[in-house]
Amino acid sequence: MVAKDQDIKPFEDKIQISPCTKLRGSVSIPGDKSISHRLAMLASIAEGESTIANFSTSADCHSTLECLRALGIDPVVRDGTHLTILGRGLTGFRTPGQDLNAGNSGSTLRMLSGILAGQPFTSILSGDASLCRRPMDRVMEPLSRMGARFEAREHKYPPLTVSGTSLRWISYSPTVSSAQVKTAILFAGLLAEGVTEVIERVPTRNHTEIALPQFGAAIEVSPLSVSVTGRKQLHGSEFIVPGDPSSAAFFVVAGLLVPDAELTLHGVGLNPTRIEFFEFVRAMGGRVQFLNLREQNGEPVGDVVVRSSELEGGSIAPHQVPLLIDEIPILAVAGARSRKGLSIRGAQELRVKESDRIAAVVKNLAAMGAEVKELDDGFEVKGNQRLRGTDLESFGDHRIAMAFSVAALLADSPAVIHGADCVKISFPSFFSILHSLRT
Repeated sequence: MVAKDQDIKPFEDKIQISPCTKLRGSVSIPGDKSISHRLAMLASIAEGESTIANFSTSADCHSTLECLRALGIDPVVRDGTHLTILGRGLTGFRTPGQDLNAGNSGSTLRMLSGILAGQPFTSILSGDASLCRRPMDRVMEPLSRMGARFEAREHKYPPLTVSGTSLRWISYSPTVSSAQVKTAILFAGLLAEGVTEVIERVPTRNHTEIALPQFGAAIEVSPLSVSVTGRKQLHGSEFIVPGDPSSAAFFVVAGLLVPDAELTLHGVGLNPTRIEFFEFVRAMGGRVQFLNLREQNGEPVGDVVVRSSELEGGSIAPHQVPLLIDEIPILAVAGARSRKGLSIRGAQELRVKESDRIAAVVKNLAAMGAEVKELDDGFEVKGNQRLRGTDLESFGDHRIAMAFSVAALLADSPAVIHGADCVKISFPSFFSILHSLRT
């Protein structure tokens, strides 16, 4: 093992990580990306001022802020995470003088499309090369039913031209289980005549349903449906964003698998639609405890304590995938070190994330010497595997980079993550926090 100050060593757009036998300490998890996106967008179409504390530091959420600036909103960020937005009402956006650049953020592009669908102008949403390979027809189709008009490359890929219009209500059941699609429709429903309804086949994260009433929206929620009454003015409010549970997941798995570890993760969002990961690793035998439970703006929050554990392994069924979609790469790492391994099916959606995450997980585990089988809709990872230090690729995907940084802690020699800079997309302080816990 190299010296302690070299245990996590950056060079160019690569980072070298040495094996680790001990992790100790406390972490304040950065603000939840999903909630931050939604609050910023809703605050911009509300009347009056909104303040948002612990706003996400991710590049994705700052792409949302840049799009809002181009639409005539002036978000003010203080101390990196405290945001103030003076809203301009439901149709107060100005016509943008340039394309709206969503960067790498599919959340920005899909959810903002719902608001732009009801604006009295045409706008163009684009992003980086990775985002422009991600399909947008899943939001274009329902928003078109509401009256919006779209143009896109090959009828589904960005850049996306959105011609806003007077919208009409719909009752719609998405063909893909996606909280982003649900949110885009509900956001459009805020500007539509009548009551717009989304009916889900399986539940997805419900941050939009929690946020809307905080701004004064009229909604009705049942276990598999949500409806919103359109043309009702929203009002600004004050918010504190919980820590992102998907970001916490990397430290949870590190704490479970490093031989001598005890970590406390403060202020983590524990929304029932986001805790499937914690329940899954508990079912595998992980020692994970929730403390100091409370509520912030309708969102459950608490501290998460994790200790070294012997994991049994398990399988992820198709119905679990929507509630584990962001955590599957790090669960694959846990599976390789568990007793029985991990299998997952019904996860085709991973093929169209920031990378093809099924292929990326399989290639990196194989590079570390693990036995893993790639499937069309998932993979199978054998258990009780030794991992070797080697060169690993991020594939430009923040969750792949972080998952295999944790894998590197468990390897037999140092590993190098290529393209590590992409962690800024969701968790800019990831490597510095990881370093602080091992020193």
